[in-house]
Amino acid sequence: MASDFRLKEQLPELTEQIVSTYTSDDSINHLGHCPLPSYTAVVDILLDLKDILYPGYKRHTNLHAGNIRYHVGGLIDSLHDQLTTQIARALRHEHRVLQNHKDCETDIDFEAKGQAMAIELLKRVVKLRHMLATDVQAAHDGDPACQTTDEVVFCYPGFEAITVYRIAHELVQLNVPFIPRMMTEWAHKETGIDIHPGATIGEYFFIDHGTGVVIGETCHIGKHVKLYQGVTLGALSFPTDADGQLIRGQKRHPTIEDEVVVYANATILGGRTVIGRESVIGSSVWITRSVSPGTTVVLEKPQLKVRGSDEPADELRPEVNYQI
Repeated sequence: MASDFRLKEQLPELTEQIVSTYTSDDSINHLGHCPLPSYTAVVDILLDLKDILYPGYKRHTNLHAGNIRYHVGGLIDSLHDQLTTQIARALRHEHRVLQNHKDCETDIDFEAKGQAMAIELLKRVVKLRHMLATDVQAAHDGDPACQTTDEVVFCYPGFEAITVYRIAHELVQLNVPFIPRMMTEWAHKETGIDIHPGATIGEYFFIDHGTGVVIGETCHIGKHVKLYQGVTLGALSFPTDADGQLIRGQKRHPTIEDEVVVYANATILGGRTVIGRESVIGSSVWITRSVSPGTTVVLEKPQLKVRGSDEPADELRPEVNYQI
């Protein structure tokens, strides 16, 4: 059936109606000559960084000793330019927001600041590789289904999310605004794992399965920590000031000390909550206060009954007992 071209006569009027909503006090448009960081450029930066962190995997597989220097050199040169531009845009935007002005012109050389931050991030790639190598090893050692470390790099969504988090966290430490959150939210979309770039996470970190894991901005996680799917490390409450505005900058999320295991769907909340080292947190528990080192926390064993019988199944069939 052919389109009715008469209906298209409405399109100019519809355009005017939509454009009329783009007012100066509209919080969901960004018009003018002062561009925000590009989402696609930030994703490209992540992909290029991963090519340097894990050469020979995924996008470029025919690398060897004879061409690796040329390959990495080209990526480094491109990353310098991309990072400089995108960080400068983020810095300029932050300045405009903090100063509450619309003018894009300023005496501040944001490109120079962006270049310095870009170079500093690239200097940290060696440190990132050492840290991420421990995360690969933790995944391999902590999952009996894992045959090789290559499998971790190729296949594990938890490791993908951790990689992006560690890159973004370095940018947070360099005081780069906006872009770190863009990175980790892209990883969130790709993996179902939500790690705020402001969280502090030690080496040998492993997220098994991963879907639904949430790690808040002010979390402190030690070394050799293992989380399963659905774990939430969140805030217990959001304090407000006299005007009802959220008070920011306080520790709102828990501390997880070294060598802790947190099983699926556990919820741990609060900035004062500390899970002591070598503790085990069982599935589906709800924790809002600190746990001493070496503690195992589990739900009470549920009572099972055989259908049609009033007697507990535990007495009739001990083998059906449920344990975490």
